[in-house]
Amino acid sequence: MSALIPDAWAQAGAAPSGSPLAPSVLMMVFVIVVFYFLLIRPQQKKAKEHQTMVSKLATGDEVVTSGGILGRIVDVGDTFVTLEIADGVRVKVQKFQVTSLMPKGTLKSA
Repeated sequence: MSALIPDAWAQAGAAPSGSPLAPSVLMMVFVIVVFYFLLIRPQQKKAKEHQTMVSKLATGDEVVTSGGILGRIVDVGDTFVTLEIADGVRVKVQKFQVTSLMPKGTLKSA
């Protein structure tokens, strides 16, 4: 029977080159770089733009708060702004709650 099936002899394989951890470390670095550019960096940029917008708020600006209140700024303090949301109705909110600056005249059309 051995004549029909030849013996198979194992050949010496090539010695592994490099560290077996190298591909996994490179993959982890790649994932961290992707997270930075897709998640962290845009979030930091958005926060910086919001901080700049909040620092430039002035009397007469029309704004929307995070609660969805549309109003005109009548007084600006260090940490609070006073909004007039209707004739004679004023609310005091924290500056960082202002989410967007609206074009002039938005309050009249609303």
